[in-house]
Amino acid sequence: MNPFIMALLLFGLGLGTTITFASSHWLLAWMGLEINTLAIIPLMAQHHHPRAIEATTKYFLTQATAAATLLFASTTNAWLTGQWNIQLMTHPLPTTMIILALAMKIGLAPLHTWLPEVLQGLDLTTGLIMSTWQKLAPFALLLQIPSSNQTMLIVLALTSTLVGGWGGLNQTQLRKILAYSSIAHLGWMLLILQFAPSLTLLALTMYITMTSAAFLTFKLNNATNINTLATSWAKAPLITAIAPMILLSLGGLPPLTGFMPKWLILQELTKQDLPLTATLAALTALLSLYFYLRLSYAMTLTMSPNSLTGVTPWRLPALQLSLPLSASTLMSALLLPLTPAITALLTL
Repeated sequence: MNPFIMALLLFGLGLGTTITFASSHWLLAWMGLEINTLAIIPLMAQHHHPRAIEATTKYFLTQATAAATLLFASTTNAWLTGQWNIQLMTHPLPTTMIILALAMKIGLAPLHTWLPEVLQGLDLTTGLIMSTWQKLAPFALLLQIPSSNQTMLIVLALTSTLVGGWGGLNQTQLRKILAYSSIAHLGWMLLILQFAPSLTLLALTMYITMTSAAFLTFKLNNATNINTLATSWAKAPLITAIAPMILLSLGGLPPLTGFMPKWLILQELTKQDLPLTATLAALTALLSLYFYLRLSYAMTLTMSPNSLTGVTPWRLPALQLSLPLSASTLMSALLLPLTPAITALLTL
């Protein structure tokens, strides 16, 4: 793609998200979301491949449906209450519709079915943008909406953690596994949204860091399914040794960064007298942990088949920036001791 067009599209992505961040009026927020969607569509379809075109079409239709619902709900709210302000949502009907529309935009279960299919049709770089940057604007709106229906948010969140865990169990394609991982993490973020919004922000930040590290590792190895991970020890032995730390951090194992948001969220849920919800969320994390362990096993403890397709990539040097990968990997593995400092920053 022409670098000027690429720069324009990336500027559009940034502009759309910034407009949504800065808006307090529903029309402006909707406009930011639309700019964001329109900017990523050419990036998704840049590889003229049937899967990429199919993924782009599915994404466009889903986002258009969610945006239409959002606009209809915000208009209904203005009609019923005379208010366009995001933080003055008082009527339960438009509030519920808007939460469902935003859930569809980010891919929360049961409105998640588009996400694994779309992510599977994209290359790893666009998939990384889809899994990280595209979640920011809808979450900015979810954080601003006054939470009137607590039960619906908890049901959506628990369904997402469950579907994210179960859905990834029988997958062999890395992008689909990362899509289900995304659904599960989004469930954790939504679970605590109404009780401690600062923890939602913390979980989102940690998720973006760990997912970036995972995507960049797979991009370095040019791996798209579990079998191709087995060749990574010959291409990048150090990254292969560190990769299980990234994956297990995504799963939320204690010595690693990923444990921090899960630990704080479970702690807050028990403070809110929701021990059953906390227990269910913790049990669904075990499902996700299984497929992260499976990836770690495939990457570090299996030998690659010595076929021609397996041997060729070893000879080819990877032309990729290593700074983003090294920074995100370090943050994915080593931030847990800084938990007191981070929680102190969140309470400022």
